[in-house]
Amino acid sequence: MFPPPPSTGTPPRRARGAAALVALGALFASSLTLSAAPAAVAAESLLSQGKTATASSSEGEAYSAAAAFDGNLTGTRWASQWHDAEWIQVDLGASRNLSRVVLTWEGAFGKNYQIQVSDDGTNWRTAKSVTGSDGGTDEIAISGSGRYVRMNGLVRSGGYGYSLWEFQVYGTTSVEPPAPGGAVRVAGSQGNWQLTVGGQPYTVKGLTWGPSFADAPKYMPDVKSMGVNTIRTWGTDASSKPLLDTAAANGVRVINGFWLQPGGGPGSGGCVNYVTDAAYKSSMLTEFAKWVDTYKSHPATLMWNVGNESVLGLQNCYSGTELEAQRNAYTTFVNDVAKKIHTIDPDHPVTSTDAWTGAWPYYKRNAPDLDLYSMNSYGNICKVKQDWVDGGYNKPYIITETGPAGEWEVPNDANGIPDQKTDVQTAEGYTTAWNCVTGHQGVALGATMFHYGIEHDFGGIWFNLLPDGLKRLSYYAVKKAYTGSTAGDNTPPVVSNMVVDQASNAPAGGEFTVRANISDPQNDPLTYKVFVSGNYASGDKRLVEAQWRSTGNGTFAVTAPEKLGVWKVYIQAEDGHGNLGIETKSVKVVAPPVSGTNIALNKPATASSSQASYGDCPCPAGNATDGNTTTRWASDWSDPQWISVDLGASKAIRTLQLVWDPAYAKSYEVQLSDDGTNWRTVHSTTTGNGDIDTVNVSANARHVRLNLTARGTGWGYSLHEFGVYS
Repeated sequence: MFPPPPSTGTPPRRARGAAALVALGALFASSLTLSAAPAAVAAESLLSQGKTATASSSEGEAYSAAAAFDGNLTGTRWASQWHDAEWIQVDLGASRNLSRVVLTWEGAFGKNYQIQVSDDGTNWRTAKSVTGSDGGTDEIAISGSGRYVRMNGLVRSGGYGYSLWEFQVYGTTSVEPPAPGGAVRVAGSQGNWQLTVGGQPYTVKGLTWGPSFADAPKYMPDVKSMGVNTIRTWGTDASSKPLLDTAAANGVRVINGFWLQPGGGPGSGGCVNYVTDAAYKSSMLTEFAKWVDTYKSHPATLMWNVGNESVLGLQNCYSGTELEAQRNAYTTFVNDVAKKIHTIDPDHPVTSTDAWTGAWPYYKRNAPDLDLYSMNSYGNICKVKQDWVDGGYNKPYIITETGPAGEWEVPNDANGIPDQKTDVQTAEGYTTAWNCVTGHQGVALGATMFHYGIEHDFGGIWFNLLPDGLKRLSYYAVKKAYTGSTAGDNTPPVVSNMVVDQASNAPAGGEFTVRANISDPQNDPLTYKVFVSGNYASGDKRLVEAQWRSTGNGTFAVTAPEKLGVWKVYIQAEDGHGNLGIETKSVKVVAPPVSGTNIALNKPATASSSQASYGDCPCPAGNATDGNTTTRWASDWSDPQWISVDLGASKAIRTLQLVWDPAYAKSYEVQLSDDGTNWRTVHSTTTGNGDIDTVNVSANARHVRLNLTARGTGWGYSLHEFGVYS
């Protein structure tokens, strides 16, 4: 089918009878040329007439929803109640390939409305948005497939409701064939392999699965609408059944994963000894066999995937010759699992995933019973083909995770943290990855790209296609890779050229400025949000909405967090159609400047106690007066404690700035002395909250002491800086 031009938010091609067509013929000539595709029109048919119809309301029995689908263009009509938010929908009886809808309005027409499509009658996607309709007959080109089609009214033309003489849906009567049944095979010969299902060729066009298995009915129709035919999981057990059932109902197949320690590559836990731990291996073999037997006949099952990135991950447990022994033992065990699976289920292939093509020699040597290899690869995805050629391998592979370059693969920015790709670059990463996979014909049998996830956090913005359930540019990049087109889709806002003023010295608690170019392909009105993440400053991966204000033209004044360190700041734009654009940069939060001179800088400091060895310690008292916010004084884990600085002579004191580590004081006193023995209290608090405290003092003294009486945490007290300003 020739795809229609993308929606621009303008009224669709429409006419009001022969006279109007003559008058408007010249105006719409180009539109007619673009919208009309003779081959597609010849093949299409009217799908909606006489089908079951429902509506949000009607003015009475004579104006029911069915009247808009009875083929009578002038005698019967549907009419809604007199509200803006009204809808009418038709059930086509099965999923159909759609080409256009024709709305023949009565005098009470919809000025602004959406044409929406659904696979289940519950979850809707907008095929076209119409603004500024002037009634008459609206002919609207759409694409894609669905069982239900709806006119969702937004704004009426007048004081009446919505009224349609006829609502016609056109398309092809053939439905998309379901995923073929039967045995799954790796067919062909060296360099000319293909995956087959029931004897039919099958290219894996997949995504890794993020939502809970129980939520599969909510999300699977959307996955299917993206052209996805496969999803991948990392674990298989009793909770997998709802996912498998829903996948099968939507014609989607599943790569069922089995987790082995130390899965997940660098940083993952679980150091099993594959040379000696026979009990662990026996337990896993029994467990995996149980679920293979349970799901081997499930129509959604595509293949079994044993382990995830463990050959690489074993380096976190072992080194040297022992590491080599463990890697050989692990891949030998994977082969034992593959043989066991084959005895239970000879009709589905077995693979194993790693994150490093250097793992493949171990599989080649020790796991000959694998049917194919699997690889997770992001920034290096386009090098996998050459590594396979250079390694002289005799099995095909699939890519089980890929997408934009990961945090571990990009250079650091000026603040010393990974420089995250832009939203546009992230989308391009998926396109590039798919092109490199399909470029290894006869060997790479497809991919499950990472990640159909909904988390709206640090990792979610790096990789998820729909954080917080909102679709981003990368969602549509994957859809285009798998279907060939996103024509007719309302696509996300584009955020680009983001800049952070004071990126290396934003004052804690003060304002800094972020700006970006923000546009929307459909000129939808946008709403904005600004978030910060403390992943690098505190380990908190959440995105928390910042205190911010818009200053116009894509510029925002943002209040910096109080905690020092490098933060991520995010500009998010939403279009009201379920899409978002987002971009992020780093900002280094520093102690706010204090007027005057730090008269405690490099002066001798003493304390009631100091930690000699814990984490980054020794942490003597002098670390709090060295002017370096990366060092700290740390006390014992008890109350009370104190730290004091000798200014060398009596001096005028105006301000104290205390830069706390997370181990802060909830209650403390600021004390002054002329002789270091007799102390007077000039400030006290019982509500300290850490981060940075600024204390105003107007006095003269030689010695300044913090008398610390109640800790804010279970640790001791810890100060990065104890500044005294004249």
